[in-house]
Amino acid sequence: MGSLAWRFDEREYNYVKEVLDSGFASGTTGNMNSRLEHAFSKKFGLNYAVTFNSGTTTLHAALVALGVGYDDEVIIPALTVAMCMNAVLYCNAIPVFADIDPDTFLMDPKDLRKKITKKTKAIMPVHLYGQVCDMTEIMKIAEEFGLKVVEDCAQCYLGTHKGKIGGTFGDVGSWSFENSKHLTTGDGGIIACNNENIAEKIRKLNTCGFRNATAKSGKVRIDKDIFQNPSYKRHDTFAFMYRMPEVAAALGLAQIEKLDWFVEKRKKMAVLYKQVIENTKCSWLKPQNTPTGDINSYYTFAARFVNNDIKWEDLRKKHVEYGGDGIYAAWALTYKEDSIPDIKRFLKSIKLDNRINTNDGLCPNAELVQPQLMQFTTNQKDDAEMHLQADALFKAIKYFS
Repeated sequence: MGSLAWRFDEREYNYVKEVLDSGFASGTTGNMNSRLEHAFSKKFGLNYAVTFNSGTTTLHAALVALGVGYDDEVIIPALTVAMCMNAVLYCNAIPVFADIDPDTFLMDPKDLRKKITKKTKAIMPVHLYGQVCDMTEIMKIAEEFGLKVVEDCAQCYLGTHKGKIGGTFGDVGSWSFENSKHLTTGDGGIIACNNENIAEKIRKLNTCGFRNATAKSGKVRIDKDIFQNPSYKRHDTFAFMYRMPEVAAALGLAQIEKLDWFVEKRKKMAVLYKQVIENTKCSWLKPQNTPTGDINSYYTFAARFVNNDIKWEDLRKKHVEYGGDGIYAAWALTYKEDSIPDIKRFLKSIKLDNRINTNDGLCPNAELVQPQLMQFTTNQKDDAEMHLQADALFKAIKYFS
């Protein structure tokens, strides 16, 4: 796959130029961020949205805003990025690892229920690879036990479950704008929700606790007569500085105008991969199962590689030889990352080192599936690139068949 510059056009350039032409004056008013937030909340049918400098700080702020703190537990899937685990640890809280469904690769509600204790404060379902978790069951469990829900939608834009968009079920939805995502600002993220009190807490956490920050606006320099007065106290909350730069927001505003196009391209690429697997009668590549009626937005096309006669690495190598982008492996399971010893040292410093479980066999489905997973790229420029990737997979399968 070549350069990804095709994702940008005159809209990005015009909005960035608008920021530069203002001499960054918009940085004091939050103009571009406000416009992006409005566009995003409208697109996803939520009342409030707050931009951030990453999809990790969104998770951290969301957990804090929902009251997660010292010695609380937050249940996350074993199969996800380490940042989900880290965001919980930033709160001095304990990540608890739930197993996955071996067919959808997503958080298993049955194991989630088993992992709830009296210390559980929140659940963080992750809509992995573009597919929404079984939010019907997860929300039932959350309501039964009075738990908060933070949906990690970093890889899921406009994916649906039972006709409802991922990120709109729980207390808050969190999206990443990192450069590989459906839409990008280079780095960045956004939180969206319907509750004004939660949104205002998130905004305060995002912008260093500025007094003027509200659920709807991060503009902090509203009245110079007040702001420039020596008796004015700027901050009324202890918080972080997680704001998105105006130039990044300008990129995001242009990108969200093209979001449907970006998503449809990825879905089209996934259809081609599925056709290859079906046409070759390949039984040893098992695509992520999307329940009937749900929509997968295909951040990537994920499949289990279940062939004992072929090495995972050999299929990838042959795929590349035939012109493929290569095949990405899944991350190590969160509780198997090499950062775990360092995490345990941190937890020991706050007297919580006996509270985290990282034992083998903790999540058997995840431990089985993780080394089998293959992730195929879906962010192709045009039909020619799409067919090149499909053809590479076709030839690789045929070679080993």
